[in-house]
Amino acid sequence: MSSSETGPPAEPAGALPVVAPQLRALRRRASLTLEAAARDAGLSPAHLSRLETGQRQPSLPMLLSLARIYGTTVSELLGESAAGRDAVVRAADMESTAAGGWTYWQAGAAGRGMQALRVHVPHGSQGDIVRVHPGEEWLYVLKGRLRLRLGDTVHRLAPGDSAHFDSLTPHRIAASDPDGVELLFVHTLLQSPTAALCLGPIHGEAT
Repeated sequence: MSSSETGPPAEPAGALPVVAPQLRALRRRASLTLEAAARDAGLSPAHLSRLETGQRQPSLPMLLSLARIYGTTVSELLGESAAGRDAVVRAADMESTAAGGWTYWQAGAAGRGMQALRVHVPHGSQGDIVRVHPGEEWLYVLKGRLRLRLGDTVHRLAPGDSAHFDSLTPHRIAASDPDGVELLFVHTLLQSPTAALCLGPIHGEAT
């Protein structure tokens, strides 16, 4: 599957102020050149350079891809400390982060191999992006209705419905309601330098 860096417009500089230096530092820690890291992530070197200098902000799928390539977690890319690895995450401590049109909250301890997020997906956001990557995903619809495409099958999920699937199955996530959809989202973050997230539209299909 071909990769694409096509996606929603970049968010204003400063939306994720810690990400830019973290991206650069973790790439260097992984002993990867800008060109090699960009190639593995399916980005151009110029695009990755803009991410590292804060001129553009990465989407959540980009963060997942770069975390796998650098052998780390999304939490570390966001500059979150794993100190103590507290088992309990208090609602008051969950700060929202916007990326690629989504808003998400870290719902699990940082630095773990399994990542838990609460995610708000606005209507029309990233609905044309196909995701394929190693691991498993589990999601649970809290509010709104979700349109989930797994391979060639489309599923419509309502509040209380859930899905658990192999992430190597090409999948799309889109909100069916104008107000968007809110999810609990858990995925296994395989920390392999060779694991990459493949993004790109499936041409000729209706979203």
